[in-house]
Amino acid sequence: MNDTPGWASPGSAPSDGQQPDASAPADRPGPAEPSDQPRQDPAGAGPKWSQEQPPPAQWSAPTGSQNPGQAPPPPPPPGPGWGGQYPGAPAGPGGYGGYGPPPGGHPGWDGNWGGPPPAAKPGVIPLRPLGVGEILDGAVSTMRAYWRTVLGISLTVAVFTEIFAILLQGFVLDDSTSTAALNDTSASVDELSRAMGDAFLGSGLLFVISMIGTVIATALLTTVTSRAVLGKPVTIGEAWRDARPQVPKLFGLIFLLLLIVVAVLAVGIAPGVLVALAGSEGGGAALAVLGGLGAGIVALWLMIRFSLASPALMLEKQSITKSMSRSTKLVNGSWWRVFGIQLLAGIIAMVVSSIVVLPFTFVAAAMTGDGISGFLDGTGGLGWTFLVVSGIGSVIGSMITFPITAGVTVLLYIDHRIRREALDLDLARAAGVQGYGSGAPGTTPGS
Repeated sequence: MNDTPGWASPGSAPSDGQQPDASAPADRPGPAEPSDQPRQDPAGAGPKWSQEQPPPAQWSAPTGSQNPGQAPPPPPPPGPGWGGQYPGAPAGPGGYGGYGPPPGGHPGWDGNWGGPPPAAKPGVIPLRPLGVGEILDGAVSTMRAYWRTVLGISLTVAVFTEIFAILLQGFVLDDSTSTAALNDTSASVDELSRAMGDAFLGSGLLFVISMIGTVIATALLTTVTSRAVLGKPVTIGEAWRDARPQVPKLFGLIFLLLLIVVAVLAVGIAPGVLVALAGSEGGGAALAVLGGLGAGIVALWLMIRFSLASPALMLEKQSITKSMSRSTKLVNGSWWRVFGIQLLAGIIAMVVSSIVVLPFTFVAAAMTGDGISGFLDGTGGLGWTFLVVSGIGSVIGSMITFPITAGVTVLLYIDHRIRREALDLDLARAAGVQGYGSGAPGTTPGS
């Protein structure tokens, strides 16, 4: 019972405790009185609330015509939204006390409300915080929608990158002596160390060339992806004109990031080198390996923190240090998410590249003197025929994978700015979305 004036739960009885008038006929009830107004007794003693309340076991809601001993009829169904089940809602333990969600609706709300309205989508992504699948789909959708521009940029960057890689492998890294030492079980420690050093040097130089190509492609494709988010077309000339003022800063950013990686690795390996120079070669080598692993983890952590610096530099026209600071701010608190998405995009790009490159590699090996068997056991040399044919496959693979990795990086940057800075409002205004941010249907700004 609730005796608060002005409130009564649906179906509750008057709280004055008066018994039904015995003189009234059983089949003709007296006039109903408000349940929240106390009655005055004939003697004018004032309201009587608690003194004349019937015992709880004897209380029953007043009814119309009811014979003694007859069970009271069931209460009428409540109105919409007050605890009754929605039309078509399943019976049983589907809700609390008769509450049940409408078909296709949100639990606990009346009507057919099916959740928040969809966000505006003027381009390849909806203007709201993105999921992993939406980021990957946005990168692929950009490549499909603007394939002439995207593939033109990717092909140009891939051709120049592969030319440098082929010249480096043909004139500098084709050392058959080092390869033979690695395959010789009787080679001395000095020969193995020299061969491993040459292999690491070659892999590092190829990685640097690949990284330069990837960052340049990311920079040029940043404009394309940012226009694709707004649903606006862009040509190769427009992308180049927009990126050209920032290209010198971009190379400075690449150089600084590489310098940071080299410095971190050098600090990690230095103690092992010093121990080896002091006379303990075995202990120094083990310490250098452990230090290199630890330094590699630190370098990876830093590279993920700075992974959004390139889009920040290109889109915000920031300086090198400001773009690195912006990337650190955007990645802060989301390192594992950024790392996971970048790793997934890298795995997808590697699988796609392998599917394209491996057939060209086997064809190139079959065209050399030692054939495929020499290529598989490592006895065959890297001739120019092999380098050129396999390089063609690498160009095709890079032309496909550059837009994926670059698009994921740019969309990650946009996603984190939407999450932290409500960039979706600016994007909606730039795309010409009417009423965005003012409660118009179809918008969910600044989540």
